[in-house]
This record gives sequence, structure tokens and C-alpha cells, in this order.
Amino acid sequence: MTRTYLVETYGCQMNVHDSERIAGLLEADGYVPVEQGKQADLVVFNTCAVRENADNKLYGNLSFLAPVKKLNPAMQIAVGGCLAQKDQATILKKAPYVDVVFGTHNVGSLPVLLERARIEEESQIEILEALEHFPSTLPAKRFSDFTAWVSVSVGCNNTCTFCIVPTLRGIEKDRPASEILREINTLVDSGVIEITLLGQNVNAYGVDFGDRAAFANLLKECGKISGLERVRFMSPHPRDFTDDVIEAMANTANVMPHLHMPLQSGSNRILQEMRRSYRTDRYLGILDRVRKAMPHSQVTTDIIVGFPGETEEDFQATLDLATQARFSAAYTYQYSIRPGTPAAVMPNQVPAEVVGERYTRLHAHQEAISASVNSEAIGRTMKVLVAEVSGRRNGDNDRMTGRSEDFRLVHFNSMVEQPLPGDLITVDITESSSHYLIGTGGKVERRVKREVKGTMLGIPVIRA
Repeated sequence: MTRTYLVETYGCQMNVHDSERIAGLLEADGYVPVEQGKQADLVVFNTCAVRENADNKLYGNLSFLAPVKKLNPAMQIAVGGCLAQKDQATILKKAPYVDVVFGTHNVGSLPVLLERARIEEESQIEILEALEHFPSTLPAKRFSDFTAWVSVSVGCNNTCTFCIVPTLRGIEKDRPASEILREINTLVDSGVIEITLLGQNVNAYGVDFGDRAAFANLLKECGKISGLERVRFMSPHPRDFTDDVIEAMANTANVMPHLHMPLQSGSNRILQEMRRSYRTDRYLGILDRVRKAMPHSQVTTDIIVGFPGETEEDFQATLDLATQARFSAAYTYQYSIRPGTPAAVMPNQVPAEVVGERYTRLHAHQEAISASVNSEAIGRTMKVLVAEVSGRRNGDNDRMTGRSEDFRLVHFNSMVEQPLPGDLITVDITESSSHYLIGTGGKVERRVKREVKGTMLGIPVIRA
């Protein structure tokens, strides 16, 4: 009998990409995606260990599945990812009915571990401490016909005091550029027109083989690939951001004018406590040079509120820097203690109610900045990669949604020609808000090879 599966993902883009590998492995082993609304024979949780709410989501969902598992013992549950790497024993203590716990370094073992758990009728734990094979050697079930993630490295050599990821994913290991470019060419041949280069610290690419220019050169090589319309990357570290990368972004036609570069704090004192190895003048200097080279570029960022010892003065410095930087969007997070990190045992932990109040203030502050930045787009014409039909109607046309070259979300109606997901369309921007732009579509460029079958069907559930 054919078994069905569901993958739930928490965390970063690296986890989303890992989930594509998990889905690919399962389908190669004969599983099929579960139909919406039905209970899967296998549920896989691909977890995150960066923030406490990811823990709570996992254990809440495991509790929900406990009675389901009791009624149907043949159903299987697997937990992988960073939290599994960190809390392997805790997971089985809290949820002994979990069948498999696997780590970040042995995704490829999942089908074997599931089969062993069935045969032995006993939970299986396999956590490797180091990567044996780069995950791109595994089969993948892509979540889109026309966009794809491509890992350039795994692991991280940084020692940020709030982050446990380097402990869980290990030191940085870089892929050869030839292997990366071969994967991109294969994706383009299958109909992909946009790729996002991924790494925990993507612009440190090359450190593993001693080439500081490797990332800039990789971007330039991507520019030579026929049919590759858009290249993005995330997430770079300000410490490693060099002018040759800015030059490559500005002079490589298919590298998009968008930079997502985590700030974390606008206070130099807090950045030092975080061990972020840069200060605000360096961060703002990078933004100045990026915007000088690409006047229409947009910058997004990550900010943590309430790091241990953060004073009102430190927090005000973050607000001030956000005002100066004019991010089009900021992903803001409340600091939470992560056992095993230096920050977890720092004195002067900020009370939760203070963290929450500052988070609310920062969110409102950034909303106003984003609204102002987006209002400047009114009257411009943008090229948008169509993602989906939203279902809302305006007149006789369905409203479409897509991303501009600078990564802003654009809702639009096309009065001339109805585009399909994967098409590029010019859109005249007429309205804006904090979170999106609104416009009217014009000329459509058909880009996706329509004979490519729909890998969008049966995609695993993704939850941030």
C-alpha cells in the first residue's frame, strides 16, 4: 500500500531547502504527498532551535498527534533539524511515541530509519556530529516550478553569543563552484528562472578553500547562464561584505538589486556583546555603497529586541539606525534564552514585559518607515515575477501576486493579458502600504517551460 507523507518546517530558508530534500527522499522511497485535509501516514517535523517559539510549536504539534498515533500505531512521526540535533533525548522523553529522531547532518538516513523503526517497533535516534555528504547530492522535491534554492555552503564559523546554529550545523563547508554552477544549469534546463544562493553566512563562501573573492566570482558566473533571469542570495554577514560583491551585484544583470543583511542591533555596545564583529558605521557604510552602485536597490534586515543588558538607550539606538537605514522591511524578533549559548547565562536578562513593549514599539516604527519607503515606488514601472493568483477579483480579472526585482511583494491586475505563475510582467505601481505595492500589469514575458510538470502539487506544509 502506498504511504502518504507531510513535512512541516520551522525556521530559516536552509530548513525549507532541507525539507525539499526530505520530500525528495520520501518520494524516491515510494511515498506520496498527503491530500489536503487527510491524515498522513508519516509526519516529519523539520525543526529550528534559534527561538523558543519553534520549540513550543513542535511540542504542541506532537501533543496533538499523540491520540492520532494511539488510534493508529502504524502511523509514523519523525523529528529532524536543528532542535533534533540539540535535544535528541528530550524529544523522546517528552514524546516517546516519536518513531525517528534525526539530525542536520544525516537527512539522507531518514528512509532507512523509518523502515528500521517499523521492523523493530522501537524509536530510532541517529544524530551525526559532522556532515558526511553535501545535501545537494540528495534527491529534491522542489516547491516551485520556476524558483529554487541552491546551497553554496553549510555550517558557520561565527560565534554570535545568541546563536546555537554553529554548534548544531558545524563549521562552514563550501561546495566547489563547478558543482554549484552545474546544479544551477540543471535547474535552468528544467524551467527554473530564479535561484537563491543559500548559506548560513553566504558571503563567507570561499573561506573553506582560501579564496576571498569566491562569492563575487560566483555571482558573476551566474550572470553568464542563459535563461537564468534572477539571482538572489541570503544571508550575508556585514563582517564579510566586500566591495567586490557590490560590484558584482551592480554589474551582473541577473543579480537582483536587493540585499537582506541582518543588523541585529543598532547599539555598538550590544553588537559587541553579541560578538557580531562589526559596528554600526561599517553597516551603514555598506548600505551607502550598495545604494550608490544601485540607486533603486532595497535593503531588508533582521533585528533582535531585548538582548541581555539592553538598555533604553541601546534600544533607542536601534530605532535611530532603522530611521537612518530606511529598510523596506525588517524581520524583528524578541530575544529568547537558548540553552547552550553564552547569552543564556549573561547577567541583566531583560524582563519579558520590557522586551514585549520594545518589540511593539520597534514594529510600529518600522511599519511607518516601510510605508514611507514603499510610497516612493508609486509612479514607477517594475518587472514582477508572477507567483500566484490570489483569488480576489477586480472587474473581470483575478488579482495576481508576485515579487519585484527588489523583492517587494506586488499585487496587481492585468487588463491586457492574464499572466501565469512564472511569467515576468511589467507593472505600473499605483498604490502602496507597509507590506506591499499595488499596480496594473502590462507586457507579459513568458519564461517558464510549460512542459515542466507541476512540482507545486502536493507541496509540504511550511510554517515559519
